[in-house]
Parts: sequence; C-alpha cells; structure tokens
Amino acid sequence: MSPEMGNDHKAILQRYLGRAREAVLWKLEGLSEHDVRRPLTPTGTNLLGIVKHLAGVEAGYFGDCIGRPVPDLPAWYADMMADTIEDNADMWATAEESRESIVDLYRHVAAHADAAIEELDLDDTGTVEWWGDAGTAVSMQWLIVHMIAETNRHAGHMDIVRELIDGAAGLREGVSNLPEGGVDYWETHRNRLQNTADGFR
Repeated sequence: MSPEMGNDHKAILQRYLGRAREAVLWKLEGLSEHDVRRPLTPTGTNLLGIVKHLAGVEAGYFGDCIGRPVPDLPAWYADMMADTIEDNADMWATAEESRESIVDLYRHVAAHADAAIEELDLDDTGTVEWWGDAGTAVSMQWLIVHMIAETNRHAGHMDIVRELIDGAAGLREGVSNLPEGGVDYWETHRNRLQNTADGFR
C-alpha cells in the first residue's frame, strides 16, 4: 500500500480497480488476433471476450446505475441492458469487432467510470435494477468493491487462458508473483503434483 494514500478509502479502491484493469489488458499483449479470440474452455472462455464483457459490466455499474450513461457505446450494450441480447454475445468479439475497438471501448468506459468515481462521494447511491430489491440505494463504495471483485475474477480466468495459449503467467507487468523457476522447475513441480494426484485414483 502506498503510504501517501493513508486512509483515503476512495484512493485505495481506485488503486485496486486500476491495477485489475491493467492486468486484464496486459494479458492480451504479444498475442495474435487468433489467440486473443480462441475459446479455450468448454464454455468458450476467451481473452478478448472477457475484455468486452468487462467493458459492458463497468459501463452498467458506473454509467446507467448512477444516472451517468457512458456515451458512444456499441449497439450490443443497449441490447444487454434491455436483456434482449443473444446469450453470451458480450463474451466474444465478432469478426467485425477488432481487438483495437474492444480495447478502446474498455479504456473509454474506464475513463468514464474514473471520472464518476472522482466526482461522487463513496456514500452517494445508485440503483442496480438487475439486483432486485437489493439494488435500491447502492452506495458508490459498494459499486466499486463489486467491480474490483468482478474484474479480478475475470482477470483470474485470463491468467489461466493466457497460460494455456503460450505459457505466459504472472500477476501484472513487472510483478510475476511467481517463483523464479525456469522450465525445468515448473515441469518438476507439475510432475510432483500429478504424481500426488494420481495416488488418489
């Protein structure tokens, strides 16, 4: 934690949200257009789709929910908010949607959200209609914490998908948060885990 933040709760929350966003975009770096779109789980989880999804979710919480709609959003976002969108349409990028357009959208939404967070107090409230009765008078602090959790959850998905693509792993740029072992270390480690697991067959 940065000492200069002290007990500035808003600054602390913004820092964690910002770090999570950076990790999300970092997971795309150095990959081909094919690799960022490849579905690598049975449910179709893919890197670029996660970024698209997070852009839509953040636009909802820090836009519509607090009466500050994000301008210039793609048509699929309105369908998502109206609950008329095709299932999982926000979880993958169509052939017409470039990586650059999705990344730009995510940054556009993040900038809008940051401005709203900066201008409002943590106890200011909004309405999250899809939460039902629990979504009445939801504080900005609650919205930020929810978005930190949402972003980190999906960043974790991206960690695994990226590792499946090219073996790249780590917390964020410049901070791997992993032991500094080479290929031999990780192979030995994985084999030990496999052997342990096989003992329970």
